[in-house]
Amino acid sequence: MQTVTLIIDKRRELSVKYKKLLENQYSSVLISKNLISAIKTIQDKEPDLIIISDSIDSDLSDYCRKIRALTYNMRPIIVAMSKSAELEDKLKVLDSGADDFISEPVNSDEFVMRIKAHLRREFESNLDTKKMLPNKNYSMRALKRTVTSNRPWACLYITVENFKNYTENYTELASDKLLQTYSAIISSSLNEKDYLGSLAENEFLIVTDPLKAEKVANFLTFAFDTVIQKFYSPQDLKRGYMITHGDELAGRRSEFMHTTIGIVTNDYKKYNDPKDLLNALGNIHSLANLPSKSNYLMERAKISAADAVQEKTINKRITVIEKDEAMNLLLSTILGMQGYEVNTFEHFDEGASIPAIIILDAGDVIEKAGLALCRKIKKNPKFKDTKLIITSVFHDKELVLNTGADLYLPKPFEIASLVKWVEIFIKEANNL
Repeated sequence: MQTVTLIIDKRRELSVKYKKLLENQYSSVLISKNLISAIKTIQDKEPDLIIISDSIDSDLSDYCRKIRALTYNMRPIIVAMSKSAELEDKLKVLDSGADDFISEPVNSDEFVMRIKAHLRREFESNLDTKKMLPNKNYSMRALKRTVTSNRPWACLYITVENFKNYTENYTELASDKLLQTYSAIISSSLNEKDYLGSLAENEFLIVTDPLKAEKVANFLTFAFDTVIQKFYSPQDLKRGYMITHGDELAGRRSEFMHTTIGIVTNDYKKYNDPKDLLNALGNIHSLANLPSKSNYLMERAKISAADAVQEKTINKRITVIEKDEAMNLLLSTILGMQGYEVNTFEHFDEGASIPAIIILDAGDVIEKAGLALCRKIKKNPKFKDTKLIITSVFHDKELVLNTGADLYLPKPFEIASLVKWVEIFIKEANNL
């Protein structure tokens, strides 16, 4: 992303001279001649650096104070320029919120180097130290500049799914290495005109040309799936999934990581607010997300729904399949008190409403009927979003999870532990 510098100066010749000195392919320079036009530019572009000349009508220190008050939430660098070289004037202006004071006339090379040093420090202070990319604040600034520009653009919202489970299993050192590798892969697909930044630990943002957005997404999904195999142990690769450890002996089945990419352009809708753009990216990203496979989705005219409102219905239904009547009663009472809609059965009813969670007893040690039922449920596409918790008297974690269960919970278990897992799975089943 180009840095943006705003020059507030009434003098035509000098302001144009400063602009020519500073402007290049990496830096955009704008000029305002008064406070009113400067405020509009500050709101639209959130400049990284503001140069204020004492050619303005009001007192320079007072002007710096006003600009600092107007930009308290973005904190740009303020450089004051004055014909005065008096120490008292310098101290007064610096005390009013300016970061630097330059006396005119100034040597052109010195002027350029000082501004570059300020911009470099501003950029470095906004770096995500793990990925060495601009952080969320800087990325939001990039989105704001994007929506206020008139050029065609495309934004890519990229995530690494199941990242938290991977970190729990393989430590932060391994997950940091993964993020750094993926950052390098993404960077290799872009050029100096594109923007790449961070939105969260496992989230990236790209701003690029709409003509190449889909090509970039296609390359990234392929590259991620190719490289990711190197980040797992041979045991996990052979098994085909990770086992994350929960309370006591509990174990959760976790699919391998994959990348999901949502793409939004300004071809079909003009965005005026970066938050609206971020929401649109989140919506298209949710549609793109598959359970265990890397995927991308680009906003098309046919799926655009201007002014459409869709209310999300939260599925709080829980099915308990347990032959022990006392356990049935206990679970239905406890989970009902938590606000869930609980149905208990001795045998599975495929015709019942689709639950968010099925709590299933694995059966006795010999027959293990519950495991066979779990495999049957997992093969039914009707229950693709339903989470399965298997409770078991035989303590073979891998045997249970190989059936496709999302969680193995050995009996006897703590009710508090079950309630915690139910809360987690309700959110996941509803994509909350």
